[in-house]
Amino acid sequence: MALLMMIMRKMVKNKWLELSLLSGLILSVALISSIPIYTEAILQRVLLKDLENLQVSSGRYPGTVYSKVFMGSTSYWDSGDYEPEQRPQVLKDTNAFMQEDAAGRFGLPVKHLVMEAATDLYSFTPTDKTKVESETERLADIAARSDLYDHITLIDGRLPASEPVDGIYEALVVQQSLKALNMVLGHVFEIENGDAKTKIKVKPVGVMDKLDHSDPYWHNHLDEYRKTFFIDDDLFEAHFSSSKVLPAASASWLFVLDYSGMDLNSVHQYIQTTERIDTHLMNRFSTYSLDSPAVQTVETYFQREADLRLLVWSLYVPLIILLAFYLYMVSNLITERQKTEISVLRSRGASRLQVLIGYLIEGMLLGVIAYAAGPPIGMLLAKALGASSGFLAFVDRTALPVKVTDDSYLYGLYAVISSILMMLFPVFQATRLSIVSQKQQVGRRTNRLFWHRYFFDMIAVAVAIYGLFVFNRQREDMQKLGVDASAFSVDPLLFLVPALFILGFGLLALRLYPLMIRFIFRVGREVWPPYLYSTLIQVGRSGTQYQMVMMFLILTIATGLFSASAARTLNDNLEQKIRYKNGADIVLKSHWLSESSLASSGGTQRIQYVEPPYQVFTELPGVESAAKVFVQNNGYTLVGNERGLAKVMGIHTADFGRTAWIRDGLLGNHFYEYLNLIALDPKAVLISRSIADKGVRPGDVINVGWSGVEPKTFTVYGIIDYWPTFNPNTMSMTEEQTNANRPSLVVGHLEYMQKAMALEPYEVWIKLDENAVRQPFYDAIAEKKLSLAFMTDTREELQRMGNDPFQLALNGVMTLGFLISVIISFFGFLLYWLLSLTGRVLQFGIFRAMGMSFAQIIGMLITEQILISGAAVLIGGLVGSVTSTWFVSLFQISFNPSAQVPPFQVMFDSSDTTRLYFVVMVMIVMGLLILGWRLSRIKIHQALKLGED
Repeated sequence: MALLMMIMRKMVKNKWLELSLLSGLILSVALISSIPIYTEAILQRVLLKDLENLQVSSGRYPGTVYSKVFMGSTSYWDSGDYEPEQRPQVLKDTNAFMQEDAAGRFGLPVKHLVMEAATDLYSFTPTDKTKVESETERLADIAARSDLYDHITLIDGRLPASEPVDGIYEALVVQQSLKALNMVLGHVFEIENGDAKTKIKVKPVGVMDKLDHSDPYWHNHLDEYRKTFFIDDDLFEAHFSSSKVLPAASASWLFVLDYSGMDLNSVHQYIQTTERIDTHLMNRFSTYSLDSPAVQTVETYFQREADLRLLVWSLYVPLIILLAFYLYMVSNLITERQKTEISVLRSRGASRLQVLIGYLIEGMLLGVIAYAAGPPIGMLLAKALGASSGFLAFVDRTALPVKVTDDSYLYGLYAVISSILMMLFPVFQATRLSIVSQKQQVGRRTNRLFWHRYFFDMIAVAVAIYGLFVFNRQREDMQKLGVDASAFSVDPLLFLVPALFILGFGLLALRLYPLMIRFIFRVGREVWPPYLYSTLIQVGRSGTQYQMVMMFLILTIATGLFSASAARTLNDNLEQKIRYKNGADIVLKSHWLSESSLASSGGTQRIQYVEPPYQVFTELPGVESAAKVFVQNNGYTLVGNERGLAKVMGIHTADFGRTAWIRDGLLGNHFYEYLNLIALDPKAVLISRSIADKGVRPGDVINVGWSGVEPKTFTVYGIIDYWPTFNPNTMSMTEEQTNANRPSLVVGHLEYMQKAMALEPYEVWIKLDENAVRQPFYDAIAEKKLSLAFMTDTREELQRMGNDPFQLALNGVMTLGFLISVIISFFGFLLYWLLSLTGRVLQFGIFRAMGMSFAQIIGMLITEQILISGAAVLIGGLVGSVTSTWFVSLFQISFNPSAQVPPFQVMFDSSDTTRLYFVVMVMIVMGLLILGWRLSRIKIHQALKLGED
């Protein structure tokens, strides 16, 4: 208790430092705990979106688990697992398993648990053959379905009785049954079966339909029940499930789950429970089926979760380094103020372990507070991540479904333990000092920091440059060989290596900076005014004192510039890839009517098409321009005697220029100039570089055609490397194959191709107004009943790209990381200068006693700010620019260099840089205002007397 009280008094004595340390701890725990919170929230959003899309595309409710078992039969099913007398108990046990075991294990609310049981198929004959045609073979079963009456509407007739009426079972049928069984309501049918214990008569009394056709209660289409008589559920259980009248032959269970609350935890439970049901049925029935439409979708999320967590971790690395620096700096400041006390304790017999235990208890007290507060703050950070659409850009989208999880507290615990160990490091170093060695160290202010002493800066830069070399080789090999890659993904090392470079380069700059200051001092030592003379000495000789705050600013600026460039580059290149691949905002093709006729020559068959109306597309809501674009992917060119495959594109030059998208600067001249080049000659074409490399030059004549069409002569007017939708790269694996199979393109006039060659289906490319809403466009297509073979919506693809969890993580973490680094730098900046001012009051008094004016003291402090904060901002800008230039281009690896068209381009946007420097300058100005206020409250005249003495 005495030790605890001593620790508490010591913490109160250094309350501002302790509060600074606590804030760093809380931020560290919040940051680390936000990783699982954000990962689960963003994947949950994407999972729900994918399940909703699955429902739209398949028409099936994703939250269903449907199982059906076959127990045996007397006539229809070949395999029988159980005798009729065994089936009641088997049915009872399986139903109990479904209701009491499986239903509670999904981790999701069960909206419905629907049980359906049915007999075998039997032959039904009318009892009054004078009123009902008796020659029809009527094979049907008797079935019951739980809660049936709550989910149907009667088309005709009434509901059946709950007990046999005069020995007759009343039943419901579907509309299709009347035709399939050739019957009408009210007629009685009898089962012809010798196994029946009594004569069984059934009378259909009502025709039912679904109450709501979107109701997930219905797993099957009603047409599948066209040979089924539905009787009362309780009646079926009493007479058939018990095998009292006829044995049940099959049974099914349908779980309807509310998937809107599905998260990663319930995904695990969902799959495990589905597998548990499968195992239970497999062990008891030789013939059964199990259907769960969502399983295939949700199983992919385990790997995505692991990949996303790895990516978020790698994105957080620079921030974690910054927080580690902050914790080390604050704990080092606390330790510096208590080194005398530590050395006294050591001199009086306290062991190093005992001293460390005291500080460990202090760290644990702070850690408990940080552990309690960190995860809830981490939840708020995760929510902020979901609103980011780019670096320092936020949009008003639906909030992420964030919540504090068990994993977040586990991650928070790891953060607390790591932070406490970081805090104990300077204490461990201080426990080696005796009183004498401590006083000696105070007199030596030029001791190098451990990262300079052990050349960590040079090692980090060397490792990062090696990583740069390896990644560049990998990128060149992928581009040369045309290696095919899967969907967009980012290698976490692409963030770790630049972070290491920023750290190493920053530390290396700080190693050299004091030498530069000393050089400046020596160059003008005879002419510097007193305040500048003192400042240069202060900065040049006190390198270790200000390097922490400089490192904060360097890391903040450098990581901010890198993050801005990386986010802008990734976002813009992905967007450009989608726009280039599609060619326009909307690309669609109508269904063309066709008929086959014999061609006049050669007896080959050519399909004759009827062109549908085109004008209707130009009149759709939101359309700015439209263009006819004929695309024949299986065309060919004849150059001399050499025939080569080529993509043939027919266009109207003016319409195409107004509608198509291509990146500025991608071609040698402006896009419009190439269109103008061929505009006046109907036989003019543009050819790709791959055709030109065969010796074709502008002015040469080539033949172009495709299957079933006689080739025609065209004149080459220009050579192009890129064109909307055209990928000039190959996906081969060897350099020889790459050169031989380079894709080719011929662009000509659509009108000439239609008249001289053939009228064939073309695509319609549409450019929408910039602010156009797409829904009226879709509604108009439906209203006009336009029949489309396909339609591609570029804006929808861009929206999906923006909602991709990896894309959201990139944008969110980079933005959040920069903002947190600014906050940490602000506190570190303020803390350093406040302590510096407080510790130099005596020095200011001496300067005043020597005749230095108050204005000169202010000038000295401003000069220090320029030499420290200003220099740090400049160094950070240099480090960030170099890192962006060298390392951002490596992200091309993640895009698959062969598939990335237009070519990968590193993006710098002045607005990003302006926002970044604005935030940093606001931080510095706020810090200076607080420092000025603090300086105005320091009573220098009180130190003046001491200075005179």
